[in-house]
Amino acid sequence: MTGTTDTTELLLSRIRDVADHPEPGVVFKDITPLLADSVAFTALTDALAAIAARTGATKIVGLEARGFILGAPVAVRAGLGFIPVRKAGKLPGATLAQSYDLEYGSAEIEVHAEDLSAGDRVLVVDDVLATGGTAEASLQLIRRAGADVAGVAVLMELGFLNGRARLEPALAGAPLEALLQI
Repeated sequence: MTGTTDTTELLLSRIRDVADHPEPGVVFKDITPLLADSVAFTALTDALAAIAARTGATKIVGLEARGFILGAPVAVRAGLGFIPVRKAGKLPGATLAQSYDLEYGSAEIEVHAEDLSAGDRVLVVDDVLATGGTAEASLQLIRRAGADVAGVAVLMELGFLNGRARLEPALAGAPLEALLQI
């Protein structure tokens, strides 16, 4: 890879559009071809690890489920710990939970509070920033656990869903970096 433009082109070329999934009228951005391509997956991991370094992150949080797939290798590459943020009821033991609103209803995510502490600078990694609800709830969880938010890094941002506008107040000045703008 010779630069950002080459990386952007490579990543875009490995994301497949799937019409009418999960429901009619939706175009799903399938990243499985990207994950299956070792060159593209490595380029993605390197780009996200560079963001972790720039933000001074000390830990990576991955959001269920594709954030686990992306965040874990980023943490390894950057030499940082990895913490999964899961849907409610999936983690054993004591957890911190955060509810958030969806278009129709609400959801809840959880984290093991003992995995985060004062002095930690946490970068949230996920595949897509859509409406921003899950990312916003994760930032609230991180701060409730006593850690600082280093930022949010995503493979792609679906700009037409305005997730950035929703997330910016919760970021409180921390950066939001999207490798691709869709």
